Amino acid sequence: MRADRLLSLLMLIQSRGQMTAQELADELEVSERTIYRDITSLSAAGIPVYASRGPGGGVRLIEEYRTTLTGLTPDETRALFMMSIPAPLMQLGMGEKLKGALLKLSASLPEPRRADEARTRQRIHLDSSWWFQAEQQVPCLQTIQQALWQDRRLRIKVRRDFFNTEFEQEAEPYGLVAKANIWYLVYGCEGAPKVTRVSQIVEAELTPEGFARPPEFQLEAFWEKWCREYESQPPFCARVRVSPEALPMLAEYMGERARAQLRHRPSPDQDGRVTLDLPFESFISARTRLLGLGRAVEVLEPETLRRSLIDFAEQIVGFYKNT
Repeated sequence: MRADRLLSLLMLIQSRGQMTAQELADELEVSERTIYRDITSLSAAGIPVYASRGPGGGVRLIEEYRTTLTGLTPDETRALFMMSIPAPLMQLGMGEKLKGALLKLSASLPEPRRADEARTRQRIHLDSSWWFQAEQQVPCLQTIQQALWQDRRLRIKVRRDFFNTEFEQEAEPYGLVAKANIWYLVYGCEGAPKVTRVSQIVEAELTPEGFARPPEFQLEAFWEKWCREYESQPPFCARVRVSPEALPMLAEYMGERARAQLRHRPSPDQDGRVTLDLPFESFISARTRLLGLGRAVEVLEPETLRRSLIDFAEQIVGFYKNT
């Protein structure tokens, strides 16, 4: 949203020559204070925008800059044209707005620079989606976004698929975060910030009550800290014997934690199998991943995981024998 607003502010000043902070605030539907913060950000980024006081004053660009339009270097222009519209922005309803902003920027460039757009897009494409990952359904995203902008409490129903349970609670929405094209809601509940996937929210209802966001809360700082803590949690470990043919694919299948184990793996036994302690996010994650490896990996410990794998394998065999 802020990047889109900065581009719109720049385009307005460039096309109209000079505007007052109040006129800009009315046009962009923000406060004058926000406009002055945006002007400071543009100046810090090297864009020669300034505000003059008194009658006839306002916000404008220096004339030399206006004749060169954006003032972007060729490398900066290419960087902008490398941008694809990420799926999370499309889900927020902001994809077309960003596309429109980039089109306006392209139209304002000198003719020689416009050719860079097609040239860049034909040579570099950024795809942020994962392999074999269907787009998650987020039917409540628009309601959550509305609550965020209005600082209103939500009544949400959350489903935990693994446990086949649902629960309701009131939430004070602090922010939305898109990580690897998956939306997460950061919200306050019972005086503490919590995180849940938006796809797990099956119902969301705006309540009439507003709430005051904690003045010290910073979304980006909270998210970085939460991710560090999440990744540093003691993992669920399973001791396994891995067949020699499965070793080359194990690192790619299991991720970075498995790579660390493989780099320091012990010598194979007489059957060529290697015993490893593999880390997983949870018991359920371990069972799901190890089932996919079939007989290439034998679980030695813990016994509860062995029994669970046996149970699931027997269910699968029984099902297909009877169909």
